[in-house]
Amino acid sequence: MITGIDTSAPVVARHSITIDAPLRRVWDLHTDVSGWISWQSDITAASADGPLVPGSVFHWTTFGMDIASTVYAVEEPCRILWGGPAHGIDGIHQWTFTEVDGAVHVRTEESWDGEPVRAAAGELGAALDASLTAWLERLKKAAETP
Repeated sequence: MITGIDTSAPVVARHSITIDAPLRRVWDLHTDVSGWISWQSDITAASADGPLVPGSVFHWTTFGMDIASTVYAVEEPCRILWGGPAHGIDGIHQWTFTEVDGAVHVRTEESWDGEPVRAAAGELGAALDASLTAWLERLKKAAETP
């Protein structure tokens, strides 16, 4: 049973941002997988067959990689954990959302392991850092835009 990221993985990235929007708006944007392509330009396709609940799977495409992610945990509207294998990379991704003085502090943590990661940890770690930073900035822009 997966309960969090793999802190011993060769690549671990942690980033956060504060978003000036209601918690429900931020959560709904983030968990509407099919809506990701409207605000997350690195994602070219995304779909979920139903609500994000433990055991559900959603599909998305980013940087030309087709990914099937399994939801491991959901604590609406505060935490979601998903992951799975993609192109030899075992990724685990956790998002937490905390309301602070009318804004939302969003924290993302992701771990990557697998042969490609061990072979190029520095390069793939930098790519993951850039991707997560961009995702947070785009989520902020989408949530704060009326």
